[in-house]
Amino acid sequence: MNRRLPGTFNQCQRHLFASSNHPASPAFATRFLSTSRVNYERQECQVLVVGGGTGGCAMAAKLSSRLGSNKVIVLEPEEKHYYQPMFTLIGGGMKRLDQSHRQMADVLPKKAKWVKEKALEFDPDNNTVSTSGGNTIKYDFLVIATGLQLKYEKIPGLVEALETPGSNVCSIYSPKYVDQVYECLRRTYKGNVVFTFPHCPIKCAGAPQKIAYISDHYFRKMGRRNDVNIIYSTSLPVIFGVKHYADALMKLVKKRNITLNVNRNLVEVRHSDNIAVFEDLANPGKLYEETYSMLHVTPPMTAPDVVANCKQLVTPTGFVDVDQMTLQHNKYSNVFSIGDSACTPNSKTAAAAAAQSPVVFKNLIAAIEGKPPTDIYDGYSSCPIVTGYNSCILAEFDYNLTPVETFPVDQAKERYSMFFMKKELMPVLYWQLMMKGYWNGPAFMRKMFANLKFNKK
Repeated sequence: MNRRLPGTFNQCQRHLFASSNHPASPAFATRFLSTSRVNYERQECQVLVVGGGTGGCAMAAKLSSRLGSNKVIVLEPEEKHYYQPMFTLIGGGMKRLDQSHRQMADVLPKKAKWVKEKALEFDPDNNTVSTSGGNTIKYDFLVIATGLQLKYEKIPGLVEALETPGSNVCSIYSPKYVDQVYECLRRTYKGNVVFTFPHCPIKCAGAPQKIAYISDHYFRKMGRRNDVNIIYSTSLPVIFGVKHYADALMKLVKKRNITLNVNRNLVEVRHSDNIAVFEDLANPGKLYEETYSMLHVTPPMTAPDVVANCKQLVTPTGFVDVDQMTLQHNKYSNVFSIGDSACTPNSKTAAAAAAQSPVVFKNLIAAIEGKPPTDIYDGYSSCPIVTGYNSCILAEFDYNLTPVETFPVDQAKERYSMFFMKKELMPVLYWQLMMKGYWNGPAFMRKMFANLKFNKK
């Protein structure tokens, strides 16, 4: 249950800054208390949300609704907000790119202030963030929701291959390249069609094999499958981290005659020769060359440089150093993180951000009230693994890689109902509920079905 804030904003601030362990400066507290609203000319706010992606928008909506107008600033340079889970469907020709985005101004809550600039430097010791517009934003509380950055350039030859007209190299992960995927499918008639998974944390870890399964179905529909050899090369030692779903996917791979290579990491693309070079991670230094007719690449990903460069905020791997249960920073009690930028060991998906959003919200409000965090994130994530043009396996699991299934059926089975939900219902839920701060994941549905005590079949 949400706790009610003190009656006025000034009362809240007096209570907050009376706490001896609060990191905000007394000078800022005095200035902040002297005004009845945020002074945007001086770029000061009660809560600064850095990032206007899935987690950032959800948090901005929740916080501005609770705290009121002129208390929340969102720092985000992009004009468009993309619903990235749709990119796989775009790659398979089931959706269009223009269906995947909205204008950022229409997505962000009206009660929040949008600063259309990029974060350049975090200074958590002084509660400030400097921006690309030459401004410094002073905050009371900070929510880091910067997501991951795509690092195509880390693979030699890849950017050149992607940007060469008519290239048979593609990737669903960027709006810049996603349309090329379906174009590559349409002009591929034979040979090796290779899909990769990099040696690093990525957003939506199921997507690299989703597009492989969709491609398999496409070639079957077009009558080309006998002339195409589909190869899925993953840097992971297994096809999927949760055994319940991995077992089902292994059966699917064998049934569809897809070649699976594990511990294989793409290290170079020679697009003029149509050769992909992989390193065998089980035997470091050992390289394999694979000739391809089509190559789909999942790029390496990292935390954004501006986050990773602030050593006070991050772990050695560059992700925000938060408690994996409360999502509060382990050093700075006025800092929280949500989504892909956090160091939490969950699968990085929009569903994870949805489940994290009420935890961050409730624990941040508790911090504002001078109380310890009490809400817990269990690592819930969901991955609708689309296996073709009419089927999907809905994987749901927690930190322990234990299935946490919502529906009263075995979700490891391919089902049209799950495909319809992924393709048609989830985008509506995303735009109409999550972006407005109303969607916290399907936990309430899971409880409802559990109380009905269905037997799974």
